[in-house]
Formats: sequence, structure tokens, C-alpha cells
Amino acid sequence: CLFVTGNGWTLFIKSILCSDLMDRAVQLSDKLHFLSCTLITCPGQDSHLPVTMGKIPRLSLCHTSSLNTPTEKSHALSLPVRPTLFLALVAASSLQYPVIPDSLPFAHPYKNRLSTKARQLHEHSDSLSTGLKTLADRMGTSSSSHSPIAYNKKLGEDIESQTVNFHFLLSCFRRDSHKIDNFLKILRCKADILQQACQ
Repeated sequence: CLFVTGNGWTLFIKSILCSDLMDRAVQLSDKLHFLSCTLITCPGQDSHLPVTMGKIPRLSLCHTSSLNTPTEKSHALSLPVRPTLFLALVAASSLQYPVIPDSLPFAHPYKNRLSTKARQLHEHSDSLSTGLKTLADRMGTSSSSHSPIAYNKKLGEDIESQTVNFHFLLSCFRRDSHKIDNFLKILRCKADILQQACQ
């Protein structure tokens, strides 16, 4: 992990420059988005999956759609450092990695590989969220005020519903991980302002 938690690392983390923490966050968000892209493309190429084309809900129905994020690049670039970090932190804290139900008809060893990548999504998203909370604290903003957006929907009882909702959740994850990656790269471009905002 690029961000390490635990009492033994507290002083070490505090001694790291915010720009270095941001570099680590960008590296991690790159990996996170890459993983989400490989997960969303591979299942569609597997003939053992039920057909889901046309059945997957619109991305506007993702649980994180209520998060007011910029839709234009110019708007995103004009945001101050703290609001940009706030958006990245809430989005990262709200990432819901897909749990693969045993009943889904994935072929082995494909299912094992997919399960491994899904666990990596969980680990990376947790690590990224922890790192962004550290940055927020360093900037004098309490990370406890950044409440994640809960995902309460179940994948479903039957195989078709589980498959459709699994694809949908992956699509939401990919969209959100892309937004987070863009927000963090914008913050990295504002390295001088970021460092001034850190304590």
C-alpha cells in the first residue's frame, strides 16, 4: 500500500510533504482506475455470462450521482484546493467495490481472477481514502466531516439480477475512479497552493 496506517507510522506520515502524499495518491488512483477498467471490459468478453446489454441502468442512477461534481473541465480546474480535495475524498470514501456472489456463472479460473481483482479494488480504495483523509487533516479540515455516500442496494436474488447489478456497480466504480483520478491530478498541478494549505 502507498499509505500506511498504524501508530508506528504517525510521525513518519506527518513528516512527508503534502506534495509527496499527493504523488502517492495519484499513483494509487491510477492503479484503482486501471483495475476498474479491466474488470468492466473483461466480463463482457466472457461467453459464460448471461447477456446484459441494454439492461444495465444508466450511470445517472449510481449511488454517488448525488455528489455535486463539475461536469466541465474548466469548472474543475477553477475549483480551489480544499473543495477539490473534498470531492475526491467523499468520492473515494463512497466507492463500493463489487462483491462477487458465488451464484454468478463465471467460468473458472476466470472467476478466481475476477475475485482477486475485486479484493484489490477494495484494498486500494481503502488505502486511497485513508491517504486523502490524512491530506485533509494536514490541511486543517477535519476528515470526520466528509461523510461517504452509502450504497444500500442488494445485487438481487436471481442470477440475471445479480449479473446486471454487478455490471452496473462496476460501471459506477469505473466512472467514480476516473473522476477521483482527474481531481487528484488537478490538485497535483496546484502543488504550490496545496503545500501552502498544509500545516
